[in-house]
Amino acid sequence: MAIWKAQRTLLIVGEGYHEEAFLNHVRQIYAPRGCGLAVTIKNARGKGAMHVVDWTIKQIANAHFDVVAAMLDTDEDWSPSVAKQARKKKIQVLPSDPCFDALMLRVLGMNAEGEAKALKKKLAPYLGNDPTQRKNYEPHFGKDCLEAGRTREPTIDALLKLFGA
Repeated sequence: MAIWKAQRTLLIVGEGYHEEAFLNHVRQIYAPRGCGLAVTIKNARGKGAMHVVDWTIKQIANAHFDVVAAMLDTDEDWSPSVAKQARKKKIQVLPSDPCFDALMLRVLGMNAEGEAKALKKKLAPYLGNDPTQRKNYEPHFGKDCLEAGRTREPTIDALLKLFGA
C-alpha cells in the first residue's frame, strides 16, 4: 500500500504562450514528479497586466492553491492599482520589465534595450525561432543559466524561490 503524502500546490499564470512555455521548462527542471510540489501552469492569453491579474483571480475562485503567482509584462496596463489588486488577492507578481523578451535577454547576460519588436527578433535565434515551445528553452536556459540569471534578475530569483530552489 502506498503512503499518501500531502503536496504543496502552486499556480503560476503566464501572460501568454511564451511565458507558458518558459514556465513549463522551469517546472521540468525544478519540480519533477514526486518532489512534493504540484505545479499548475496556465496561460492568460495576453491582453496586458490588468487582464492577467483579473484572469488569475478567476482561476483561484475555482480552486485552492497554496501559492499563486502571475508572470506578466509591465509595458501594458501595469499600474499601482493593478499591483494593489494582486496583493489583495495574494497573487505574487513576477514582472517582466518591460517585456518577457527583455527579461530573457538579461538572463543570458545580453543588452535588453529597445522596442519590444526588436527584442523579440534578438531573442528568437536563442529559442529556435519559436518561443512557444518548451523544448526550445533547454539549450540556452538550463539550470546553470537560470541560477546565474537569478543574481541579475529579481524576477527569476522570485520564480525559482516559488519552486523551492
